[in-house]
Amino acid sequence: QVQLVESGGGLVQAWGSLRLSCAASGRTFSRVGMGWFRQAPGKEREFVAAISWSGGYTYYSDSVKGRFTISRDNAKNTVYLQMINLKPEDTAVYYCAASGRRNWLARLFTSYDYWGQGTQVTVSS
Repeated sequence: QVQLVESGGGLVQAWGSLRLSCAASGRTFSRVGMGWFRQAPGKEREFVAAISWSGGYTYYSDSVKGRFTISRDNAKNTVYLQMINLKPEDTAVYYCAASGRRNWLARLFTSYDYWGQGTQVTVSS
């Protein structure tokens, strides 16, 4: 089992920045792939970014590439999502997810076994 707790969400103006954190506990954190997804009202949950267990591989959706950076600190059991140049369309609940699967597909939400409760990010224009 992996427990995930997100933090760092809030209200920010367009072009501002936020850093989300996801603290993990339970199963060996360093052996799980981690991802961030988001869900806006009335929309499906969408992939944002993911990072391999070693941190050597990162993945981004086209909509956030160049603005968001995912990173992890296995010593602190924490994954981060640094977001800059935020846009109103980034407004959503952001979820952290973890996968211990060998056949982990970073961009596919069904490839994750554990989810956090979500943190709200609101970007005003």
